[in-house]
Amino acid sequence: MTRYRLTIEYDGTAYVGWQRQDNGLGVQEVIEDAIKAFSGEDVRVFCAGRTDAGVHAKAQIAHFDLARDDMKAHTVRDAINYHTKPHAISILAAEIVDEDFHARFSATEREYLYVILNRRSRAALQIGQVWWVPVPLDAAAMNEAAQILVGKHDFSTFRASFCQADSPVKTLDEISVTTIGEEIHIKVRARSFLHHQVRNFVGSLSWIGTGKWTKADLQKALDARDRNAGGPKAPSDGLYMVRVGYEEREDT
Repeated sequence: MTRYRLTIEYDGTAYVGWQRQDNGLGVQEVIEDAIKAFSGEDVRVFCAGRTDAGVHAKAQIAHFDLARDDMKAHTVRDAINYHTKPHAISILAAEIVDEDFHARFSATEREYLYVILNRRSRAALQIGQVWWVPVPLDAAAMNEAAQILVGKHDFSTFRASFCQADSPVKTLDEISVTTIGEEIHIKVRARSFLHHQVRNFVGSLSWIGTGKWTKADLQKALDARDRNAGGPKAPSDGLYMVRVGYEEREDT
């Protein structure tokens, strides 16, 4: 049995999310079907973080096992890419890893990027890739207020009602809000996240940006530990999984 680690890029617009589901096509299903097409094996592909419908990935990490042991990593990469055409899914890299590697449970941190197009004119080339907000946003105020969220907190205010996490307590390692041309980029980094946590962060920060909320209002919302006290949920369009971190292993 050989275990392969994949680095995957995809445009989530056309999919119901990462997970294989009965209500539409998931990224997982496309990749698993591609693997069966060239190997003849039914496999399950495990990912570092299950993205929702419409969410994109620049570097999702996944792994799977093949019974046959004669396939080089680059051959697996190219074979999956051949059989996923014309889907907006690309295997950027494949490598053979130890059997104790797990894409989800071995991960030590995850990083997401949310992109807001902040201009009066709507998006044409970036439809489905950004959240278009036509009113001016104060990115500096958003960034200052966002620092309240850093650290270990009960994030119930920013948690989806159907979140299956055992606890709402998480540690946010980093959040930053920066302006790049007409875009506002919100970067977040943590070991793990609650369901919809990032999108709920962004929705609340957008209220800071428009002046509807102050920094104190965000603090009050966090302290309330109640989803009804939070701001809106930002759409999935602008969210990207950009990096998954793993501990470097020393050779023994």
